[in-house]
Amino acid sequence: MKPPRIISMFSFLLLLLQFSSSMASAYTVPDKYFINCGSNLNVEDGGDRVFVGDDSTSASVCFPRQSSAVKERNNSSTTPPLYQTARIFRVPSGYQFKIGENEGGCYLVRLHFYAFSSGETLSSARFNVASAGFLLLENFSAENQTNSLFVKEFYLNINSKTSLQIDFFPVESEFAFVNAIELFRIPDNFIPNMASHVTSKGNTSDYKSIHSWVLRTRYRLDVGNSGSSVEMYDTLRRRWEKDGPYAKNGTEFSSSVAINYLVRGEDNNNGSEENGVAVFASTDVTAPEIVYQTARVMTPNSSGIVGKSFNISWSLQVKSNYSYFIRAHFCDITSMGMGLTYFNFYIYDHFNWSVHTDWLESSVPIYRDFVVDSDDSGNLTFSVGPDESSYVRNAFLNGLEVMEIITTRGQPAIVADYQCKKENHINRLVLELVLGSFALICIMVVLFCLIWKYRKSKIIRNLDWAPLSVQGGGSSHGKRGSSHGSSLGNLKLGLKMSFNEIQTATNNFHRKRIIGKGGFGNVYKGILKNGVKIAVKRSEPGSGQGFPEFQTEIMVLSRIRHRHLVSLIGYCDEKSEMILVFEYMENGTLRDHLYHSDLPSLSWKQRIEICIGAARGLNYLHKGAAGGIIHRDVKSTNILLDENHVAKVADFGLSKTGPLDHQQPSVTTGVKGTFGYLDPEYFRTQQLTEKSDVYSFGVVLLEVLCARPALDPTLPWSQVNLAEWGMFCKRRGTLEELIDPRIKDQIDPNSLRKFNETVEKCLEEEGSDRPTMGDVLWDLEYSLQLQRGARKRNLSGEDSNNTGTGASIELSNVRRLPSLSTQVDSEVMSILSDDSAAHTVFSMSNFSQRTR
Repeated sequence: MKPPRIISMFSFLLLLLQFSSSMASAYTVPDKYFINCGSNLNVEDGGDRVFVGDDSTSASVCFPRQSSAVKERNNSSTTPPLYQTARIFRVPSGYQFKIGENEGGCYLVRLHFYAFSSGETLSSARFNVASAGFLLLENFSAENQTNSLFVKEFYLNINSKTSLQIDFFPVESEFAFVNAIELFRIPDNFIPNMASHVTSKGNTSDYKSIHSWVLRTRYRLDVGNSGSSVEMYDTLRRRWEKDGPYAKNGTEFSSSVAINYLVRGEDNNNGSEENGVAVFASTDVTAPEIVYQTARVMTPNSSGIVGKSFNISWSLQVKSNYSYFIRAHFCDITSMGMGLTYFNFYIYDHFNWSVHTDWLESSVPIYRDFVVDSDDSGNLTFSVGPDESSYVRNAFLNGLEVMEIITTRGQPAIVADYQCKKENHINRLVLELVLGSFALICIMVVLFCLIWKYRKSKIIRNLDWAPLSVQGGGSSHGKRGSSHGSSLGNLKLGLKMSFNEIQTATNNFHRKRIIGKGGFGNVYKGILKNGVKIAVKRSEPGSGQGFPEFQTEIMVLSRIRHRHLVSLIGYCDEKSEMILVFEYMENGTLRDHLYHSDLPSLSWKQRIEICIGAARGLNYLHKGAAGGIIHRDVKSTNILLDENHVAKVADFGLSKTGPLDHQQPSVTTGVKGTFGYLDPEYFRTQQLTEKSDVYSFGVVLLEVLCARPALDPTLPWSQVNLAEWGMFCKRRGTLEELIDPRIKDQIDPNSLRKFNETVEKCLEEEGSDRPTMGDVLWDLEYSLQLQRGARKRNLSGEDSNNTGTGASIELSNVRRLPSLSTQVDSEVMSILSDDSAAHTVFSMSNFSQRTR
């Protein structure tokens, strides 16, 4: 018999003394969040938990408005109530949970998936799930698993935040769904931040910063249990499965002995070191009694004697070359006394840890944590066997947990239009009172705006675009390279402004006046002495756009004037300054009204009208300006909206001029523009044509229809490029699925069909196959007429779904003639030769902030 180990006994007694004198209060599971998705009903899960319907007024969770709820078709009595509803996401969406400033820590997350029978084939869903910056599930599917339950469990540490999002990303053209969500805080020390690291070769070290990653439960084994389920007895309601399918040899053993927890509740930071090894006393939260009351033990021979070599092992299939957090549970329920059994716990065949039952006296449960690297085989193997020096040759294991360490960064949190039922319910009464109080104020504001608008129009008429006076003054902008102030003197545009005048209008370029920032520099809001609002774009060092672009914009845009091009009011080139002053656009960029902002959504009719306005401006550039002008940077941030949502094309820093005719149809030039909008033919050949603008404008049309960016790297690779993905969906006949849900019910099918045809023609691979901007303008006006015709039929009581005679009669005599807008625009398309009355057109790039 091996002599008693005095050091081991002393450490155990110290452990016992330390924690038996200060028992921690029992941990109880918080009441949030348990969510019944896609329902307005609360459901009990058979225990003490109540899952609150996410669509009920008592819900304290937020979910996107563009999601939808589905119910089981047959209301089967065999389907648990919790899994008879689900929430579906056809676009990237998710849930938002409020996390208080002092509520950070370790959280357990469970996602429930049950593909019940409904109008939607839930088993065909395919999607990713991300949270806290990590990819929790990748390409998940319940395919061929109808009426089968999947519960995915994760542990993550949340710093003090205001909210946590769990986002669902449909893969390709599929959708995402979820039936129920659990999110609640667990004891902070439940998962340690450091554990022993064991490589597949048996090398050991310390694995630190476990809290920096997410853990995903892969296996949780109640070793030696062949009886009842453990879930109902687990404080955290975890599911423990039987180890039989994974075990080799050994005998199941159970006992009704009372488990002697040294501590209870949250205080499981009670490690003791034995020969430099951190061993932890379990709590009733670590694992329930039923886990420690069962074990798999060595199998004796016919004489009742256990052999010297170990013969219990477990093999678990995992991902190759991944890291896993391992927790092994031990409780001696087989020995009759202390210090009788010594055995080894093996990981693979290269590492072993000696377990001594003098730590386990009186049925005290303990556990040991490891981080283990899997090898190329894709299997983790664990074994227990007796120590040859042990008097009692036995070995056992009570429980085993395996968690995958997720280090893969996920897609960023979605900026969505969330609705919070409970918050909305509480605020409704307050809103009613506020609205009543502000009714009179709103009327006064409207009257004031009307008076102000009248006075502004009068000021502008009096201004008559006369040359602005030049005042003296130097630059306070600092040293910025060699002076180029005199290089524009030969233009004689009558638009030159003094630095002092601009400085006064912007309150010395105060940071509170910044309304946007582009590649050129900051854009400031200013007010001239005569009351006219202006937008001032001032270059800055390292902006990437310098004097050539500055000069090009003034030189080129001094030749054109059009209602749908933003007007240049003046410029300043004193010393090292490069400043452009142009009319202030009240409603910012088109992009601001489509996504990633809090601005009201544009209706379908407004969107077509904006596209028509932008097309008129581009058509004038191509055909109305002398020699023709190619914009070269058409995108939604370069289409600005005035106070009446009239569209004006902006930012001509990359514009190119030249004879665009049959004799010289293209200009050879270096590729410039914005990725996502670039014409692939131009990118490939470096031959720039007006059809390059047509391609970029086609991407803008898709943005208008789908309300998503031209490039979105958070999406699966096949969906990142909007133009490519949109045309792929068009060919498959699923383009309608990409339409912005906010306008889907507004669009007349005929109008949509014509609009989609226009998009498809604009995005042809070869420029020669694309229409001219004049053709695009005609098609868009046709689409608008179809939409207006549908509205008239609806107002007159006709069936809105009748696409037969109604539209055909109204539009049967439409001929392919120059549009009304083209006839009107011809009056202002003349080249201005009088320098004093010249107007240039310029506006900021990426005018991303709307300021009134």
